[in-house]
Amino acid sequence: MEISKPELKSAAGSGADQAPQELRGAEILVKALQAEGVKHVWGYPGGAVLHIYDALYKQDTIQHVLVRHEQAAVHAADGYARATGDVGVALVTSGPGVTNALTGIATAYMDSIPLVIVTGQVPTAAIGMDAFQECDAVGITRPVVKHNFLVKDVRQMAEVMKKAFHIARTGRPGPVVVDIPKDVSFNKTAWTGYPDKVAMRSYNPVKKGHGGQIRKALQLLLSAKRPYIYTGGGVLMSNAAGELRALVDLLNYPVTHTLMGLGAFPATDRRFLGMLGMHGTLEANTTMQNCDVLLAVGARFDDRVIGNTRHFAQNERKIIHIDIDPSSISKRVRVDIPIVGDVKDVLTEMIGMIRESAARPDQQALADWWKAIEGWRGRDCLKYDRANKDVIKPQYVIETLWNMTRDADAYITSDVGQHQMWAAQYYKFDQPRRWINSGGLGTMGVGVPYAMGIKLARPDSEVFCVTGEGSVQMCIQELSTCLQYSTPIKILALNNRYLGMVRQWQEIEYSGRYSHSYMDALPNFVKLAEAYGHVGMLIERPQDVEPALREARKLKDRTVFMDFRTDPTENVFPMVQAGKGLTEMLLGAEDL
Repeated sequence: MEISKPELKSAAGSGADQAPQELRGAEILVKALQAEGVKHVWGYPGGAVLHIYDALYKQDTIQHVLVRHEQAAVHAADGYARATGDVGVALVTSGPGVTNALTGIATAYMDSIPLVIVTGQVPTAAIGMDAFQECDAVGITRPVVKHNFLVKDVRQMAEVMKKAFHIARTGRPGPVVVDIPKDVSFNKTAWTGYPDKVAMRSYNPVKKGHGGQIRKALQLLLSAKRPYIYTGGGVLMSNAAGELRALVDLLNYPVTHTLMGLGAFPATDRRFLGMLGMHGTLEANTTMQNCDVLLAVGARFDDRVIGNTRHFAQNERKIIHIDIDPSSISKRVRVDIPIVGDVKDVLTEMIGMIRESAARPDQQALADWWKAIEGWRGRDCLKYDRANKDVIKPQYVIETLWNMTRDADAYITSDVGQHQMWAAQYYKFDQPRRWINSGGLGTMGVGVPYAMGIKLARPDSEVFCVTGEGSVQMCIQELSTCLQYSTPIKILALNNRYLGMVRQWQEIEYSGRYSHSYMDALPNFVKLAEAYGHVGMLIERPQDVEPALREARKLKDRTVFMDFRTDPTENVFPMVQAGKGLTEMLLGAEDL
């Protein structure tokens, strides 16, 4: 069977005008992917998925990307989904293929990223018999997926795939696993076309918010003396950045983002107070603690954002919470006006009501509120030793990158650790979906696969990966994938020879007992990059940071690994220690 471009239209059609064909399950799977508009699949072959790989070989509309580890397949698909808003697709074999993919699946689940992960399974007759490379894919993935399917009959294949994509992209997005036994991918059935609609009695996510609740929320919001708008990744997932900006323009209220929400409102706008939370700004956190009406939009009030819930509750405030997932509302913090619905739809209705209403905020109270906020902002909590000419400050690398790319079409990925927080603090994201990182799970090793996935989706954009010498080694083998598939990314390794965030906690919480956080057997990253066929640079002096970045950007068609030797003693400030309240912040070494 050939599945080529001319067949794409018929693959997506309904069965009404097509003569039935006898197709194998693997061929139906490929037809389903084509019908869903899938252009890229990241995967790694194995025995249980060879029929699927054979079907992929016979088509020319989907590019398969051969990664070097199944974890990176899911991460790359995840990065693609975060940057584009489309459903990312990964393909792995049974047994260790599934278990290797699990970290990537959990990463996507925690951040509500739409993915479909196709996993191979042993033949149906062998399931439960401890067959070679068998594992219970449905069982082990159940806690970290939005839903999963075991396809037991080839006749279910098309319908299951339609449901999988529908579930992944609607409501609160998330990963869906489709487990396919090898015999199901080989067996044949009549094919009359891909379903054009899906009906699921038990799954009907609410999209439109309750009008009465929105009106109540608006009355409260417009009567506020000290209002605050707090947003999370839900704004980006709903593609509601435009609506958020329109709301802030109408009200002139201060706004903050979680780590996952950066870019939903321009960071260079004066009304943005910076990220809040454990490593948020003084002004963002203090405003959160002292506001009288809080509008929470697509955010979860998680532990890294509000700190100690008892401390947070000390100051009385009214809370409006908009979220498409009802289980996220009043989960950690009791709210006064819950609104279940799609963020974009709810904000659109709210904006319309404001424009139709004669009511407006109390301008004198708002002016007084802004005066207090500017006082907190005046303390400049993100200051660092910019005058140091002896050692590279990691913050300086990020600031230099931002100054050079602020007007460029650029995406920034990061791994997890100190470098992630510095990137979030010092790179001013003015556009949505430009900041790609692991928030909820905090997964090391995602940076390079994320960048790989984005570069395939956005080949004309510049893609930078901010990482550390610890994180980058977890998926560094994907430098080989970058070479094979010509995805020229730029890697900025802030190399402080420590597991930096671990070392920082050990300094502050464990009296400087640096247990197993020093990296004393690091590779020569320049030679390693060159061994993979890329360009390596070693940067050791502050005055060489900008020239190195300029040179790397000139090498548009090459992956460049920049090993920045940064100050090993630098810590991320501000910092709210675990168990502390939002305003109980360490602003620098003088607070230790």
